[in-house]
Amino acid sequence: MSKATKAIQQLPPATLGALQKLGADLAVARLRRKESLRTWAKRLGVTLSTLQRLEAGDPTVSIGIVASALWLINRDGELGNLAAPEQDQGALELNIREAVALGQARAQASAEARMRTDPPNNSKKD
Repeated sequence: MSKATKAIQQLPPATLGALQKLGADLAVARLRRKESLRTWAKRLGVTLSTLQRLEAGDPTVSIGIVASALWLINRDGELGNLAAPEQDQGALELNIREAVALGQARAQASAEARMRTDPPNNSKKD
């Protein structure tokens, strides 16, 4: 089994569902434009079989073909934002957790330093 085959077999169900929805949405976009499978395949530079696999949400269709299909419906501009760092919620949450932990560590170190340098308050009441 190739690495690519193994990777495809390990795709999460939600991801497979999203690919199937994307394929179906691309099929709807083609139909709304009153384009035949044959014409659309020719415009994409792919075989009829590849276009049918794309519209079925087959995860083995290359990302270049997906990008070309998105270009045909004027949606390829979204590709540049899919993995943009400012949209990476997981990394943003990790950064926040790290910042909070750093803040807590610094506050603790500061408190410990004050304890070492401040003389004890031994004032007696008269």
